[in-house]
Amino acid sequence: MRLTTKGRFAVTAMIDLALRCAEGPVTLAGIADRQKISLSYLEQLFGKLRRFELVTSVRGPGGGYALARETATITVADIIAAVDEPLDATSCGGKENCKDEHRCMTHDLWTNLNRRMYEYLHSVTLANLVEQQHAKGGPVAVLHDERPATASRGAAKLPLTA
Repeated sequence: MRLTTKGRFAVTAMIDLALRCAEGPVTLAGIADRQKISLSYLEQLFGKLRRFELVTSVRGPGGGYALARETATITVADIIAAVDEPLDATSCGGKENCKDEHRCMTHDLWTNLNRRMYEYLHSVTLANLVEQQHAKGGPVAVLHDERPATASRGAAKLPLTA
């Protein structure tokens, strides 16, 4: 079990968008160039992110994408779910038919791992990830809600890398 490219690229692209959205709509071409992700692949991902109401599109000259919600309200779990990324450590997809149509001996172990992964990814917000990039000296940008990310707003220091 591992997170596939789809989920990784979606999270990376959302961080890039969040870092730059205060300057106006962000183009997918810009994200593709900065993050070395195929533009056509980003178009597919952002279509799903838009349907999940995590981003909005702005048409016309100067158009691009913007966040549909504040960074503190978008979790990594939201992003992964939006792009249909399966996170399941069980071999049966939770159907309890792991071994010869019966529940295997390790089913509860993998089910509990699934629950903990989801809980962790649900606890990490886009605001947390943006703050980490600022701490690393990444691009300076104001968050979507036009207030800088601070620990007092509940942005936890997490050992994640983007």
